[in-house]
Amino acid sequence: MSKKLIEKSEEATPGPRRAAIPPELLDELMKGYSKPEDLTGPTGLLKQLTAALVNRALNAEMDHHLGYERGESPPESQRNRRNGRSNKVLRTDHGDIKVDVPRDREGTFEPQLVKKHQRQFDGFDDKILSLYSRGMSVRDIAACLKDIYGVEVSPDLISRVTDAVVDELKEWQNRPLEPVYLVVYIDALVVKIRDKGPVENKSVYLAVGVTPDGTKDVLGMWVAPTEGAKFWLAILTSLRQRGVQDILVLCADGLTGLPEAVEASFPRAIFQTCIVHMVRNSVRFVPWKERRAVCADLRAVYGADSEEDAKQALADFKIKWGTRFPMIVKSWETRWEEVVPFLSFPPELRRAIYTTNTIEAINRQLRKVLKTKGALPTEESALKLLYLAIQNAKVRWGMSRNWTTAMLQFAIYFEDRIPA
Repeated sequence: MSKKLIEKSEEATPGPRRAAIPPELLDELMKGYSKPEDLTGPTGLLKQLTAALVNRALNAEMDHHLGYERGESPPESQRNRRNGRSNKVLRTDHGDIKVDVPRDREGTFEPQLVKKHQRQFDGFDDKILSLYSRGMSVRDIAACLKDIYGVEVSPDLISRVTDAVVDELKEWQNRPLEPVYLVVYIDALVVKIRDKGPVENKSVYLAVGVTPDGTKDVLGMWVAPTEGAKFWLAILTSLRQRGVQDILVLCADGLTGLPEAVEASFPRAIFQTCIVHMVRNSVRFVPWKERRAVCADLRAVYGADSEEDAKQALADFKIKWGTRFPMIVKSWETRWEEVVPFLSFPPELRRAIYTTNTIEAINRQLRKVLKTKGALPTEESALKLLYLAIQNAKVRWGMSRNWTTAMLQFAIYFEDRIPA
């Protein structure tokens, strides 16, 4: 193999970072530059340079594959030859570019820079997924790409790109999890789904865990056919199978059958009902002019220093409001064992576990995406959209509020259950 060919093959093969482009070459390329369109426009330098570099690299790959350069005589033992080229249009960040892919007679050439059947270049699929994860419709994405990049992208292509996420979603749903979570929050999103019939409201349940270092992670999503202990037992069993060994506190709204499933799957976990949901449900039918007074008296219950003080506050509430709002008293008395666990903890821990605000903040971001979509065609499409939205949103998640102090308290109260 000639020295020139060896140099070319090394250029086509990943290796150490090459030296910067010489200023003289840049000056030559930028001759005639007077406005931004000369660089980034539909016929600008970047588009031309991308096409030229891709074509040159493809020819270098063919040289390396055959063992001789174009124009040279092939080795005597070399039977394979060049066999023309095929035209291909690639969609890039700078618009469509035309490239010539070399072919060989034996059909053994497999280009690496632009693989067979590849139609996008420079992360174009990622841009489609990013727009989709922000709630844009397929046709809106096509219009956006045409306006920004001057590229015609069919709705069918966009659908195929987003459908390719399904395998990634399945892998994410079954990925290994941390062995211990300080708190796991469970809450529901209502999604409109048109599944071979009329539009139905279906609940998609999310579980968000907080790790011992205070970071948040969405552990999974599940569409519930019906609520009940069997459903929740299956969910919690799947978390065990994925590596979760212990949950210190599980906080959720009043989900049917969940406390029983927690007791069966994680018997050492403390189940805490969401106090914020309890208060919201309690005042739902209270006249507006009396709502503030009712909330203040309920605050005396869940803000008590101890369970005994909370019981007394609920008894006082019953005397004052029990005749007018008996359903409020009945609700708190019925679920008392789920309401009071957090009262045994100091204030720093109470704030961390008595409400599902952590997961509701995530749900607010997801609802922004859902409301632009209307009804989704299938459950799978709903999970796919939510998965992309979660991946898009998680880059902005930081440590949960008040968790620095709360983690110290967790270490004291659960010292034998938190890994060092």
